[in-house]
This record gives sequence, structure tokens and C-alpha cells, in this order.
Amino acid sequence: MDDYHKYKILIVDSETIDLIELNHIFKSEYSVYTAKSGNTALQIAEEEKPDFILLDIQMPDMDGFEVLTQLKENSITRNIPVIFIAGLNSGEIEERGFLLGAVDYIKKPFKPAIIKARVRTHMEMVNQIRAIEQLGLTDPVTDIPNRKSFNERIEMEWRRAKRENKPITLLIIDIDNFRNYNDTYGYPQGDKMLKEAARVIMSNTKRPADFPALLGGEEFGVILPDTGLDPAIEIAENIRKNIEAMRVPDADESILTQVTICIGVYTVTPMMKDMLDDFISNARQNLRTAKSLGKNRTCAGELK
Repeated sequence: MDDYHKYKILIVDSETIDLIELNHIFKSEYSVYTAKSGNTALQIAEEEKPDFILLDIQMPDMDGFEVLTQLKENSITRNIPVIFIAGLNSGEIEERGFLLGAVDYIKKPFKPAIIKARVRTHMEMVNQIRAIEQLGLTDPVTDIPNRKSFNERIEMEWRRAKRENKPITLLIIDIDNFRNYNDTYGYPQGDKMLKEAARVIMSNTKRPADFPALLGGEEFGVILPDTGLDPAIEIAENIRKNIEAMRVPDADESILTQVTICIGVYTVTPMMKDMLDDFISNARQNLRTAKSLGKNRTCAGELK
């Protein structure tokens, strides 16, 4: 078993008995920090930079949704994985947490084996992301993962989606008329635009498990594990609208340049017989459909 003692977990819960129980569950494997309020949690998260946060939804000063929102708005804490914990049993609450960037949702009362396994699964993702960063598998222009990173990650997430019977979504994003943009403003300006587009895509994929990458040229891919079609479309539309609103000055700062994008969205809960190549192909087909319909649009589909 891997040694996780060097990793930190922050547990945020207003109930002392729950803090004691969760501390007991994790103290043998992790360095545990605790907080009983949202304000204290935000302070500890920024100072200690934990590797993982378990966050109660119901707290007195600010609820877990507000805490998560502030975590994601802070560049120091935005990439820390967060699991919501609550006694509530509502799909609407669960969906809201995922849209804000939570990676998982665990209901009270706790089952130690389950909660430890889920944290370990997400910690393995953190380790993989760090390994990718250490290996330098990033695109030098946009500073996001490159195609090799994407290929390795999507194979892993595809296997996990099959194993856990969970949905997975792929976004394929292409900048409209990018060749004309390069011809008009030059390739250095094109690189500048790609970097800004990557920044927007990163800012709209909030969960650490979400995986944006530059696939080549002006094409991006975004892997959204454990994400159904409706929240995926919402993410895609946020990306499309924010890139449409983006303005990037030229070299002389005399012209504010802009671009639009098309996005192909495809969601599936894969069965054992389903193939990864077909999944990617279907996302690309939706991208081609979006292009054919006039560009600056999202086209989505789902395999039941």
C-alpha cells in the first residue's frame, strides 16, 4: 500500500462528533487538520494547502457551497479536491456540488471503508496529475497538458467509468477560422490567443479530476469524469460564451482581437463492450455537426 502520511487532509464539519469520527478514520494514513466553520476552513486551506478537503454542507457561518465557491476562486486552493459530506439525500444538492467543483459526495452516517476508498481513489488522481507535471507532459504555448497526457488520462478515466458504472463526458473544442486569424495577425498572436483560450477553458473546469488538454493546432479536449449530459452542456456553453466574450489585444495593443469556438459534447455510461475509440469519434462527430451548422455553437449527444 502506498504511504500517504506525507499528505494532508482538511476535515470541515460543524459537528464535533463527526470531526472526531473522521479524524479517527484518517489519522493513521494522513496528516489531519480540522475546522468547525467555513471561515476557519478557508484560512487553514490557504495556509496549509491540504491535498484533500472533506467539507460538510451544513455549517453555521457559511454553508459548504459558499466555502467551495471561495476555494475555487482562490488560485492557491482552486485545485484542491473536495468531497462533500452531508446527511441530506437530494440529487439536486449533489448536482449543485458537482457543478461548483466537488469531486464526490458522501452521505452520513459514514462507512469507514467506503469513505477511505473514495479518498484514496481521488488521491491517486492527484498523484497522477503531479506525475504528469513532473514529467513535463504539458504544451509549451498554453501550459496545459498535451495530447500524450490526454491519451493516457482518457484511457484511465474510461476504464474507471466502466468499472464504477459512471458517466464520462468528452468535449472536443475547435477555434473557428483559426487559420484566417493567424494569417491576419501572425502566428505569435495566434499563440497568444491559444493561451488565453486555454486559460478560459481551465477556469471553467473546476474539479481537479476535470482534464483539459491541447490536442494539437487549435483543438482542445476536456475529459469530464462522472459527469452527465446536462451539467456537461452547461460547462461547454460557459466555455463557449466566455471565449466569445474574450478580447485579446494585438502586439501593438491597437486592436482587440476575438474568436469563437465550436464544441462537440458526448456523454456515455460505458458498458464492457463499448470502445474508447467510438466514444472519441462520437465527440468529434458532434464537433463536425456544430461546424456545419454555422460555427460558434455546441452540439451534444449521449449514448444510453
